[in-house]
Amino acid sequence: MDEYAYDRMRREQWLAGEARAEGVDRRTLLRMLAAAGVAGPVLTAVGAGAASAASPVPDAASAASPVPGIVKPLPPEWFVPRGTNAEMRWDSVAGSGFHTPTERFFVRNHTSTPLIDPAAWRLKLTGSGLRRGDVEFDLAQLKRLPSTRITALVECAGNGRSFFLSQQGRTVPGTQWTLGGVGSASWRGVRLAELLHRAGLRREAVDVLPSGLDPEYVTGGVSLGRVRRPLPLAKALDDVLVAYEMNGEPLTPDHGAPVRLVVPGWIGIASIKWLGTVEVADEPLYSPWNTDFYRLFGEAYPEGGSAPITAQVVKSAFELPWAAVLEAGRTHRLTGRSWSGSAPVREVEVSTDGGAVWRRAHLLDHPRKDGWVRWSYDWRPGQPGAYQLRARATDRRGNTQPVTAVHNREGYLFDAVVAHPVTVTRPTAGQAAS
Repeated sequence: MDEYAYDRMRREQWLAGEARAEGVDRRTLLRMLAAAGVAGPVLTAVGAGAASAASPVPDAASAASPVPGIVKPLPPEWFVPRGTNAEMRWDSVAGSGFHTPTERFFVRNHTSTPLIDPAAWRLKLTGSGLRRGDVEFDLAQLKRLPSTRITALVECAGNGRSFFLSQQGRTVPGTQWTLGGVGSASWRGVRLAELLHRAGLRREAVDVLPSGLDPEYVTGGVSLGRVRRPLPLAKALDDVLVAYEMNGEPLTPDHGAPVRLVVPGWIGIASIKWLGTVEVADEPLYSPWNTDFYRLFGEAYPEGGSAPITAQVVKSAFELPWAAVLEAGRTHRLTGRSWSGSAPVREVEVSTDGGAVWRRAHLLDHPRKDGWVRWSYDWRPGQPGAYQLRARATDRRGNTQPVTAVHNREGYLFDAVVAHPVTVTRPTAGQAAS
């Protein structure tokens, strides 16, 4: 079902006393109801706890600061530390292949990486949407079930957020990612649909709520509990994977060990790391991560915000250092990657003159759903000076990167063409141009 229609149905059911919203304050849901034009008396109380309206991610820390709570090494040639997160440097993955090496994969943490004993780990399926009551799986049981391998991107909803200020002059809160809050991997595990069918679904089941085992998230002095975000049952039964391997190896702690969710095409918050429970409910479910967080607020949206964000937008990135220095009179092979959460990328264009002229890049991969496409473009700058390189992608649904992204309060889903600065210098003395 269309997510907007489904979200409206959820709100109407909440109004009728048929939904649960743990950790979400009453004001938030009333604002959402008003924005949807839903009228009528409120017949149910909201679950305990109050959600803060603050952004769920901290401001970016200095790039020189260590990252608290991340386990793996973060060499500066691979990562830029940002608060509790680590952004991948695009020049570090140039020529690394289709999948992002695990050691170079970006890290997005709300709190800190937990260290979980795989032998003691259990996944509990519970809730009113199950016919047979609670069901548990340990890791060995999961691995005995039919396995599936997929390639999928994981991308933070705020990837590209910093460009709202640097390119469009509007400040937004949260981690100031450039374009390195994304990665592609080969994932192996069990389809969530397989586990749900084995647990036994009731016909009345409507929502699935996966929850992580990381520490509770506290903001404004209020604990919102562990990270969790509902999925419509239709999505849960479609292509969602309960993954225990990444790039052919067991998951590492920072990327969700021992087991995580992978939700292809959707924003990263849906792919819950350190998966511990999956609630299947016969009533719509809300959490702070689909009410105050991960909705679009601003002048272009209803007062109560958009429906929960799901699919990612179209983006392109050069595999080139920011403010790179290149030599005039030489042919430089520019490489990069483009992706979309809605459909495979159809074409990529590159401009080396500030967007006046666009020429097609050469695609190095067959475009595929839920993955990016690598591309190359040969450029021979004739004169020294400052240049801005631009790349824009179009997917098979006709979505093309715009000149300007629609502003929203939290800086999600930046999809505009990014101006990548380079400096072209005179040829080195005594060295022939190629």
